[in-house]
Amino acid sequence: MKNLVVGNWKMFKIPAEAVKFVAELQALDPDPDDADAVICPPFVDLPAAGAALEGGTIGLGAQTMHWADTGACTGEISAPMLVACGVKWVILGHSERRASCAELDTTINKKIPAALAHGITPIVAVGETDAEHQAGQARERVVSQIQAAFAGISEADVTRCVVAYEPIWAIGTGNVDSPENANAIMGAIRAAVPGLEKTRLLYGGSVKPDNIAALVGQEHINGALVGGASLDPKSFAALIRNARQGVTA
Repeated sequence: MKNLVVGNWKMFKIPAEAVKFVAELQALDPDPDDADAVICPPFVDLPAAGAALEGGTIGLGAQTMHWADTGACTGEISAPMLVACGVKWVILGHSERRASCAELDTTINKKIPAALAHGITPIVAVGETDAEHQAGQARERVVSQIQAAFAGISEADVTRCVVAYEPIWAIGTGNVDSPENANAIMGAIRAAVPGLEKTRLLYGGSVKPDNIAALVGQEHINGALVGGASLDPKSFAALIRNARQGVTA
């Protein structure tokens, strides 16, 4: 399976800027044989970005979703709404959502089957705080998050998902984890739930074009969830190109 690079735009770019990004990225003609790639713009950008991406090799993702198809859920977005915009991927449980929007393992557990039911691939994010990392609790913390998120979900459905390990202390700080340490934690993630041995595991946290190749060269790292470095077309194209290393048939 090819490595996967997912760009999480967070709260950046209006629709016109999203369209401009896609045009500039397509002009760079990234090789689809290098790695699979997905961009996850803000909700307001999805229709325009989806139209711009149509017919190309870059996928469209969302940054979160609700588990219900419809309902009195002010401010939320459902899987059918995302599908209508061309979305095929969704990030669930990003640390910023956990911290500021009360995102819980129990709600992520509801969202995974809801996404799968509509043909959307969940990208389930987990990670430890700096305090947990310093206390040597990283492995315990992320394994607990993974087991809670996938509780009661069949092995067959687990294999349809992606997991992103993002140590919170590395996000936006420039303090990328060492490839060897990240690989060890992600090996524990892979062994935590049946089915994850068949899925792609992504590393996130200060990933850039100049360090992604070393990361994906590790046994358990199959790509990256990228924030700031995904906002520039040239940088994102370089991420896709440099993620080719470590690809297996």
